[in-house]
Amino acid sequence: MNKKLIIRYMASGAAALAFSIPTMAAVEIYNQDETTVSIDASFNTFFVQSDSDNDITGEDRKQARIKMGLLPNWVGFNFSKQMGDLKIGGRSSFWVTINDSDTGVTSTGIDVRQFYATVDGDWGQILFGKDFTLFSRSNIFQDEMLQGYGAVNDTLGLIDGQGVSFGHIGSGYHYPFPHAQITYRTPDFGGGFKLALGLIDPGNTTTDTGAGRTSEESMPRFEGELTYNAAMGEGNSITAWLGFMQQSSESDAAGVDDVDSQGVSYGAKFKTGGLALHLSGFTGEGLGLLLGPATDSALGLQGLISEGGSEVDSDGYVAQASYTMGAERFVISYGETTVETSTEWNNSTSQIAWFHDINATLRTVVEYNVNTIEIGSDDEETSTVALGLIANF
Repeated sequence: MNKKLIIRYMASGAAALAFSIPTMAAVEIYNQDETTVSIDASFNTFFVQSDSDNDITGEDRKQARIKMGLLPNWVGFNFSKQMGDLKIGGRSSFWVTINDSDTGVTSTGIDVRQFYATVDGDWGQILFGKDFTLFSRSNIFQDEMLQGYGAVNDTLGLIDGQGVSFGHIGSGYHYPFPHAQITYRTPDFGGGFKLALGLIDPGNTTTDTGAGRTSEESMPRFEGELTYNAAMGEGNSITAWLGFMQQSSESDAAGVDDVDSQGVSYGAKFKTGGLALHLSGFTGEGLGLLLGPATDSALGLQGLISEGGSEVDSDGYVAQASYTMGAERFVISYGETTVETSTEWNNSTSQIAWFHDINATLRTVVEYNVNTIEIGSDDEETSTVALGLIANF
């Protein structure tokens, strides 16, 4: 695998990445005739100092940046209208990078990550449009470090990249990259269970690309997630989940292999008093390293999806503990992903952080993290100190 090619693709691809947490709060701007409109927004900026010891490229660097963290800045618009027995809703949200890169001056991007409608009834909900997918969705939504900084390195072009840092993306879970979809969610059943099943727009995971390609996806991507939420006495709760994904790409081109990607994601979070414990993971084949098979393939990482005519096995996990005392929250976190190519990739991230709530809107973050990415016998270790300000509306 050409490591310089990977670096070039990821340096350009990282700029397109954005992620969000579910709506935490919203300012209602209209509420009449069973119709509501509200707006939510989030802003964050970090001072970061990264120190990279890089045996992969042979170039060590110390770099200071003013950047956003794992979450970009965003503004979201929410709509709902009661129509008899049905509630029609919708959300459009726009994710903004605040980073003008060294090579893209004043190229701050606006990225649409959600643009969907919903129909709710006694039978559940149908979502249609663009939204985050289901495989590994709760792995990242339940991440205790979601509003932190996390993994960066030069190997994947992230220290100076125009986009977000990676948190535990690629070192514990995949990013549930937003795609066009039609997803059904059941009502709650069985004392706290809910099931989501989605038809997802598929993507080509073979090397047969471009105009006139013979490769095809004769079926959509299938994804699902079963979640469980329950209170367990005063101050205690548990959240657990189990997800899956499956997609196939086939090609008639000579020397091009078909790819059948499939995987399982899982996890649980337990809270008691101020203590929260999180353990999640995934396993599968043909999944890639970072963003799921279709997107990793588009970034030039197809060699991490299939190799020598077979899908590549991969797995990962995240383990975390946090403790909240009033306005203070302390987190310790570790995660890693292994991709079992002939030249194995292993990517791990360790984090400790202190979150302080100045008030209900404004938060500060102090974080120290170490990311180690290994490709065969070579590795890059990047340690980062991040100091952040976050405002949520």
